[in-house]
Amino acid sequence: ADALRFTLAAFAAQGRDVSLSEARISGYRNFVNKLWNAARFTLMNLEGFDPEAEISGRDLSLAERWICHRLNQTVAEVVAALDEYRFNDAAHALYQFTWHEFCDWYLELAKPDLFQSDDPLRRATAQIVLYRTIEQVVRLLHPIMPFVCEEIWQTLPHTAAMPESIMQTAFPRADAEFEDLQAATEMEQVMAVITAVRNIRGEMNLSPGQRLAAVVTGPDAGAITTLKKSSAAIANIARLTSLTIDSEVIRPPQSAAGLAAGFEIFVPLAGLIDFAQEAARLAKDLKKTEKEFSGVSNKLGNEKFLAKAPAEVIEKEKAKYKELSLKVEKIKANIRTLEQVTES
Repeated sequence: ADALRFTLAAFAAQGRDVSLSEARISGYRNFVNKLWNAARFTLMNLEGFDPEAEISGRDLSLAERWICHRLNQTVAEVVAALDEYRFNDAAHALYQFTWHEFCDWYLELAKPDLFQSDDPLRRATAQIVLYRTIEQVVRLLHPIMPFVCEEIWQTLPHTAAMPESIMQTAFPRADAEFEDLQAATEMEQVMAVITAVRNIRGEMNLSPGQRLAAVVTGPDAGAITTLKKSSAAIANIARLTSLTIDSEVIRPPQSAAGLAAGFEIFVPLAGLIDFAQEAARLAKDLKKTEKEFSGVSNKLGNEKFLAKAPAEVIEKEKAKYKELSLKVEKIKANIRTLEQVTES
């Protein structure tokens, strides 16, 4: 029921007819599951947590400052959208924040603090930020997904003054205390560097779990100094055995390169892949994909096919044409990258 309600809200743009499909509902069911799993993770890591604890006055990490800032921005976006009956915009803002920022990034960044026991104060602060974020998220989502949000609310710890039901709580409001544009800028750089390393993994056909070394450099000494403060988080999320961040470092030999947020990122590949074997694999993959692309291209260029085929079949072939075209370009880009690596 919640997945259906969210689907309707997400596509309920003013003046637009909703083209409903089971695939879309199934997609938002995954979102409901994502929220549920995030709540389970939170509950599993609240041992010893005091719901009376306040966030004010605590020494927050960059990730914590960032998620508080983004949550505050999301609250403002959702409230404004609901006030203006833009339910699709409210749903989109909540989806983006919950899945792509809270779940994909913040939960991973918070794990080292939550899983350690050497610094109880640091762990307690991480618990407060985690609890506050999930608690605010379920309040924001409740008008659209009442059932799962009520269920999560009932399992979360609360102060004695809290109502028995989420329906009786106040709707979140933005608070200027949590505005932190500096944290947003710094965190965007951290995420960009991590994403660049992940992209190199994909381009070089490296396993997501394979430990790598990375070198980050750039002309802005101030940005380099700031990025160094997050080196532990970058190494942990990007799965690095070593990370060098220095404005004067040179490109290591046989390394793949990436650009992100004004930084150059290098990942040494010597000993990790067989360059000749990888070149042969890419060449074979390119030949196969170009053959498929040629077949689809010829079919779309055939006037008899276009005249006789049902519209949905033609649209399917056009989508395949676009997908294969992008795949061909991606493989060619990977071949160029491999050539650059072997020449470096």
